[in-house]
Amino acid sequence: MWGREMSAADEAISTQDMIARRSRLLGPAYRLFYDQPVQFVRGEGVWLHDAAGNRYLDAYNNVASVGHCHPHVVQAIARQAAVLNTHTRYLHETVLDFAEKLLATFPHQIGHVMFTCTGSEANDLALRVARTCTGGTGFIVTANAYHGVTSALTELSPSLGLPRPDASHARLIPAPGSEANAGEVFARHVSAALEDMRKCGIKPAALLVDTIFSSDGVFADPPGFLRPAVEAVRAEGALFIADEVQPGFGRCGEQMWGFARHDLVPDLVTMGKPMGNGHPVAGMAARPELLAEFGRRSRYFNTFGGNPVSAAAGIAVLDVIESEGLMQNAQHTGDYLVKLLRQLKARYPLIAEIRSAGLFVGVELRHGGQTGTPATAEAARVVNLLRERRVLISSAGPQGNVLKIRPPLVFGTEHADLLVQRLDQALAEVNVTQEK
Repeated sequence: MWGREMSAADEAISTQDMIARRSRLLGPAYRLFYDQPVQFVRGEGVWLHDAAGNRYLDAYNNVASVGHCHPHVVQAIARQAAVLNTHTRYLHETVLDFAEKLLATFPHQIGHVMFTCTGSEANDLALRVARTCTGGTGFIVTANAYHGVTSALTELSPSLGLPRPDASHARLIPAPGSEANAGEVFARHVSAALEDMRKCGIKPAALLVDTIFSSDGVFADPPGFLRPAVEAVRAEGALFIADEVQPGFGRCGEQMWGFARHDLVPDLVTMGKPMGNGHPVAGMAARPELLAEFGRRSRYFNTFGGNPVSAAAGIAVLDVIESEGLMQNAQHTGDYLVKLLRQLKARYPLIAEIRSAGLFVGVELRHGGQTGTPATAEAARVVNLLRERRVLISSAGPQGNVLKIRPPLVFGTEHADLLVQRLDQALAEVNVTQEK
């Protein structure tokens, strides 16, 4: 279809037809981005192309971690798919090669990896391991967290807006802030949750956090603030599960994993589709002593988690991250982008705070500075104005007032220039609207 460009009028009709067809076929539970949804037909690097041939700068999609349709990854998938793809109850050397290459990126205390197809499956497996090894049932998560879509994980994903069961063993705590004593404050909230579990006769199993606190609004600093909270849960015999689906694979800069910013070694680490550049591969890495206990008391099987094609995709992604220096690029481009954003902040009082680690940036919009009211409507307007200018971002935070910037890792300084230029235009338009 993309070989023949459409007129703007034809594209509008096609989009409306697709929306109606989608609703008829897929039902009402799905959601689309943007007031004017967009149809993409191909991608390359940091660019997505719509049916009319328009090119959009992708500053949001972390799943295509090393760039849309990276040729090295595409070739690896196609090459293995042409030879063999079968389940993981047979031996296959590529699967073991991937495990070795992946585990080499972790601290030595993390010695095993189990493969799944999605981050939700990986987190669900981590819950099983934590319950089995601790005997606990209580989990602590942040108040606007997102960890997956299984029945167990929706209870631990308050950002989905679903009611928790009355007898839930989950405890929600505020996300960390940006203050200098963020670690101390966060640890107090964790300790309060542990105390509440004791009062309710609930044995804790784990603290589960996305180590960039993405859905909560992106909180990365100060480095090390997670340590006191992790020490508190471990003192109660519970585990620390690092959800690296979003911050992992070099996104946070010159370190492969978000937890490394806090000088911590998790008990369990979960990963998602960025590890296959969008191919459905995910996994859970673990301390060997935990899987020894889990394996003694339980069984696990995932028909296509870690199949040979998925393993080939995963190896190719790790190859690209290393050969193209993408961790270093994330740090360099991220620093450059934040410098430009700070220049915008000096001109637009609506920007209350900029928080970042590598190529993961949150720009919080508030009326009246950091302690002012969340500018939720303005954030939504900025996101849609950028879409009109063919730049893709989204929003995050419990009030939806944090601009969420999370591009493929091949995003360069020239792309940061374009993003900030278009963001400048969008903020100026929002300012004019406010003044009327």
